[in-house]
Amino acid sequence: MNVGRWLRDRARITPRRTAIVFGDLRVTYGELDERSGRLAAGLLASGVAPGDRVASLTGNSPEHVELLFACAKAGLILVPLNVRLTPSELSFQIEDAEPAVLFAAPASRDLAERAASGVRLAELSRRGLDALAAAAGVPPEPDAGAGLFLVYTSGTTGRPKGALLTHANCFWTNLSFDRGCELREDDVVLQVLPQFHVGGWNVQPLLAWWKGATVVLEPAFDAARALRRIAECRVTTMMGVPATYQFMAQHPAFSRTDLSPLRTVVVGGAPMPEPLLRRWHDRGVRIVQGYGLTEAAPNVLCLPPEEAAARIGWVGRPYPHVDVALLGAEGPGQGELLVRGPNVFAGYWRDPRATEEAFVNGWLRTGDIAERDADGCYRIIGRVKDMYVSGGENVYPAEVESVIATFPGVAEVAVVGVPDERWGEVGCAFVAGDGVDETALLAHCRERLAAFKVPRHVKAVPALPRSAVGKILKSELRAEFQK
Repeated sequence: MNVGRWLRDRARITPRRTAIVFGDLRVTYGELDERSGRLAAGLLASGVAPGDRVASLTGNSPEHVELLFACAKAGLILVPLNVRLTPSELSFQIEDAEPAVLFAAPASRDLAERAASGVRLAELSRRGLDALAAAAGVPPEPDAGAGLFLVYTSGTTGRPKGALLTHANCFWTNLSFDRGCELREDDVVLQVLPQFHVGGWNVQPLLAWWKGATVVLEPAFDAARALRRIAECRVTTMMGVPATYQFMAQHPAFSRTDLSPLRTVVVGGAPMPEPLLRRWHDRGVRIVQGYGLTEAAPNVLCLPPEEAAARIGWVGRPYPHVDVALLGAEGPGQGELLVRGPNVFAGYWRDPRATEEAFVNGWLRTGDIAERDADGCYRIIGRVKDMYVSGGENVYPAEVESVIATFPGVAEVAVVGVPDERWGEVGCAFVAGDGVDETALLAHCRERLAAFKVPRHVKAVPALPRSAVGKILKSELRAEFQK
């Protein structure tokens, strides 16, 4: 189950096959295995010990893949940090994870220095990794229960929590994904999801490298370039959120791009709207709708292509090796979605209380309200947690509200997710106070929050609606936005 073993085995079988295409660069399986092995040896020789955390701050790159496999071989835990966060947001995560070293791409060096005072920095580049490399030995293979990823997710209190994913979690989620959305060794995978998300690793890329397929790795998503790469590289499959496919479908090049190699695309983050699904279906592309969460590494539910058009808004049935249930419902009905299986994470980093609260009778609580029909198919209809999804990114209003509350003149604030044609949902801040300047307030937010967390709308209100016990009635605020 050791992820480092996946690469060693694959490199032994097909050393000259292309593992990564990055612009004009091609990296073979033999090269990736050899370089990651020497980097693993170099990290251990530099004093980093098995179980230590290794943080990264970068866009997608072959060097980042090399670092991940080096960590897998050396028994280290990769902490991929979100380059879209502000220094203050990153500082909390870095202090919590206590990495032995932080690898920063040259473009992120300034951000790393501002966020990680006192942490050893290394350059995540070809030159930087080669300088650290040492003669590759064969380190003891980490146990399947050893940590591999520490991925930070926002919490309902606004305090991010680190979800610890093990080698075994990654083994089982990739095995189940392959059985639900088969990936072949001759596939060409377009990877546009950021590698600071678990989906940037465990929804296609790691499985591709396990099976010997080729990953066309993009530093970031760009609709025009993604369409061009599909045609140039004969891409057969990819994964994205609805906004990914919306931007591609809206681009002028969409109608003239040769999509004939593209066999299947996977959608996560939210259901694909019917008009968008029809647009891709009309181009002959099959759609696999999925649902997951970081704590489940992330794959939970899958709707196969043959049902996509007939079940708009549904996210399917559980993947193989994954069990799901509804809290308080036995047959068809509604309730909080629960998940159980070997893909479920080991717990929140250094937060046993939060870990305990995340489970009920051995089942992971997703915080999402789901409906199950008589055929055992599920759709997500709401959230227990006060959270919305903007362009595939989870946004917790409590975190945004805590920033807005510090702005001069704000007496009280409530943030809700509201529909948006482009991003699915965006934030609307309802602010009660004395002469609050909207432009200055948004500038205040942009200095302290990642761009996707900054509210798109601000509405001044005399007071927030509350229940008899003083609870803010956010349902009334959502209705007010629709007026």
